[in-house]
Amino acid sequence: MLVTTSRQARSGARTRPGRDGRPREHVSEIQRLRLLAAMAEVAAERGAGAVTVAHVVARAGVSRRTFYDLFEDREECFLVAFEEAVARAAATVVPAWEDGDSWRRRTRAALTALLDFCDAEPSLARLCVVEALAAGPRALERRAVLLRRLIAAVDEGRAEVRGDAQPPPLTADGVVGAVLSVIHTRLLEDRGEPLSGLVGALMSAIVLPYLGRGVAQRELDKPTPPTKNKSPTRRPDPLEGLEMRITYRTVRVLMAIADEPRANNRRIALRAGISDQGQVSKLLARLHHLGLIHNAGEGPAKGAANAWSLTGKGEQVEQAIRVGTGRG
Repeated sequence: MLVTTSRQARSGARTRPGRDGRPREHVSEIQRLRLLAAMAEVAAERGAGAVTVAHVVARAGVSRRTFYDLFEDREECFLVAFEEAVARAAATVVPAWEDGDSWRRRTRAALTALLDFCDAEPSLARLCVVEALAAGPRALERRAVLLRRLIAAVDEGRAEVRGDAQPPPLTADGVVGAVLSVIHTRLLEDRGEPLSGLVGALMSAIVLPYLGRGVAQRELDKPTPPTKNKSPTRRPDPLEGLEMRITYRTVRVLMAIADEPRANNRRIALRAGISDQGQVSKLLARLHHLGLIHNAGEGPAKGAANAWSLTGKGEQVEQAIRVGTGRG
């Protein structure tokens, strides 16, 4: 993960446990996930060079101060988003590569997995293939490392060539460059056609210099694999679609209610570590308006205490928070 030592030290000062023992990093991880997703989306829409911190925090629903608590600057946020996107792609591509029993089969399986990933996650695919080119020297360095790995994998095709007809090592550079160029163009054009339909044509181009025209034609003639609509597994965004900012207090209040259903305002404030009763009341009112909690008591209007519990929607959000931060 691309986080500097100084950044880790500063973030550590903000992750001390609350009164119930839950660390502040619990909500910080949710905010971080939303910022990274926002960076990928906005970069795909505007281009990496035109993205500002203001664009990212507005899309994520997170404060500017929180952004700088988690990242040094816009470039670091992009780099972390890039690394996580690459890791997500690798989680499907690498196993596909390793399962094959020959270079040709491994290459086709890995290429199919890569194109399926591009179809399932177009913003992340564009972040890796397109926007990294305009995100600065550090992003280009990361991209160069990735390219070297791809080139090394394709270069294994030379071992398939018999006799003295092996193409030069530079052939793999050209093949990888050509394949990425096609994917780059399709991502920019956004034709609405699945990239997985390119498997045969791209495989034909990859094997041609190593295995000859006959094999290349057979790869081209193979039927296109069925499109996979399933998105790669990822941690959920627990508050997606809710018109609210993710704050430490918001998450703590939801979890306090989950831990003690029918608790009144004072009990919730105590469990959430909030001393200002006015702030608790406002936050509870907002969560109630969003349909995340309901009041089973008669309330102060009738001289009785509130009794707050999570709604079905609130239970889904609270559980997603636990799962999304690895605490489910």
